[in-house]
Amino acid sequence: MNNKDIANEILKNVGGKENVTANVACMTRLRLGIKDNDKVNIDALKRIDGVLAVVQADTLQVVLGPGKVNKIAEPFADLTGVALGSDSDEGDVAEDSKHGEDVKDIAKENKKVNKAKHDKPLQRGLQHIANVFIPLLPGIIAAGLINGLANVIDYQTGQAFVTDWWYMTIKTLGWGLFTFLPIFVGMNAAREFKGSAILGGIGGTLCLGVTVTGSPLSSQAISMPFTHAPFTVGVGGLITALLMGIFFAFLERNFRKIMPSVLDTFFTPLLTVIVGSLIAVVFLQPAGAWLTTAIYLVMDFVYTKLSVFGGFILSSTFLALVSVGLHQALTPIHVLLNDPAGPTHGINYLLPILMMAGGGQVGAGFALYFKSKNKRFRKMVMSSIPVAILGVGEPLMYAVTLPLGRAFITASIGAGFGGIVASLFHLGAVSQGVSGLFGLLIMQPGQQLTYLLALLVAYTGGFIVTWFFGVDENRIDEIYPE
Repeated sequence: MNNKDIANEILKNVGGKENVTANVACMTRLRLGIKDNDKVNIDALKRIDGVLAVVQADTLQVVLGPGKVNKIAEPFADLTGVALGSDSDEGDVAEDSKHGEDVKDIAKENKKVNKAKHDKPLQRGLQHIANVFIPLLPGIIAAGLINGLANVIDYQTGQAFVTDWWYMTIKTLGWGLFTFLPIFVGMNAAREFKGSAILGGIGGTLCLGVTVTGSPLSSQAISMPFTHAPFTVGVGGLITALLMGIFFAFLERNFRKIMPSVLDTFFTPLLTVIVGSLIAVVFLQPAGAWLTTAIYLVMDFVYTKLSVFGGFILSSTFLALVSVGLHQALTPIHVLLNDPAGPTHGINYLLPILMMAGGGQVGAGFALYFKSKNKRFRKMVMSSIPVAILGVGEPLMYAVTLPLGRAFITASIGAGFGGIVASLFHLGAVSQGVSGLFGLLIMQPGQQLTYLLALLVAYTGGFIVTWFFGVDENRIDEIYPE
């Protein structure tokens, strides 16, 4: 079946072109606006050759896989007469097009696949927090890689380039992002919680760790109210900046409700900054410092005290967190660990362990492919494995292992063995945002071969455990009838 035939079959089973109001192609799926959902034949859509999965959410989402989706979306748009990327509802266009902007958005896409099933207050709250940090990932990736490369150059050359303009330019930008990261976090937090981004950014200046007043007065000469402890700049770091952005947005919204319109422009931002900053320094900064310390203590316990057992637990349970959206809670933790000013000096020891989860999925995929006799299912698996090896695990997870249930569990168990190796050799990442083979780019210098070894162990673990315990041919035939 060629791409045009697939597009024809999809159109026929969504009620024809009169029933389609939008067709937007994102990274892996065709997102359709539907007039009458009763005219959509979900079971028939799932049976179409080339369709990996069908998700019913705010739009009807036909999962086709990276690259393939664009080849089918174009003839589909021609058949409907609705321009690709167009929608009768501008809000839906903005939402749908947003998902195709960047590879980094794939993590958000994974959560939205299960939104209909797991749209609970906890998941929604964590999504808000993730939305603060996810837009920062391109900068964190760039700055983290610059810092990692700069460290290698300095080590190999004995800092021979520190007087060269080009070298100091990129090195300044690398460190600059992390220096001013609290401002960006404060801005994003205020924006996400319906406040003015710039006011949240002003609050973030209190978390920079440096004095910006120009005053020669030592911070040790300033005492805090109630406790009379010395005032310390930058207390709480990124966590405090997050809390302050949220709090500033809350204050701004409530001041605006009671402020006369003629005074709103001047006094709402003024009162937000003054009241918010005074309360933040007395209460939010100590709370942020406590939370930051608690996070590092928990990480240290799991990583140091539990050692390889902790590595197994973290890597084998990570995909379960992803499936219900709870992995979003780790986003600010990754940012903290990649902060060069933090206790880990910018080295994220958690991420390589979690990256092994994708390796377990790949191994499970190979086991399912070689052991199953279902030709349609085997074709679906093999089309998902290459991109999973490169770090895009969505098709393999949501179209193959997760629907089968048992295979998802065996893949997760297999991933745990890769986590043991990652923990045993103390693998560390200098940045984040990529996984799979692309994870080689963000490993500490000299750890690339060890990372490949850990990944191969995860592949092998996922393959062996799934081969013996994860293949249920009856279940496969039930979900993927030929």
